[in-house]
Amino acid sequence: VQLVESGGGSVQPGGSLTLSCAASGFTFSNYVMSWYRQGPGTERELVASISSGGGLTNYADSVKGRFTISRVNAKNTVLLQMNSLKVEDTAVYYCSARRVKTDYWGQGTQVTVSS
Repeated sequence: VQLVESGGGSVQPGGSLTLSCAASGFTFSNYVMSWYRQGPGTERELVASISSGGGLTNYADSVKGRFTISRVNAKNTVLLQMNSLKVEDTAVYYCSARRVKTDYWGQGTQVTVSS
């Protein structure tokens, strides 16, 4: 099982980034996919999640209206489009797959928002 995040980097406030997570080794379309983040000195928090079929999404209040989660089951990929980035969005972003009692995690990708 592998979850490989990409697309992180450094950006100025107000900028945009798109994170991608490529999954392999499990039946991707059966799993709820989520993005979590952990900033400096903070606990890991849920950013956004999407149902297995893609019809339902959920967002943290802090990112609603700015971030969009999507998935392409045919490509075993989940995306996180991040717009209007703020300094407080700085964190390591992790991709997660969940089904019943099974959780898989990626290694994370760093997003830094600074001027």
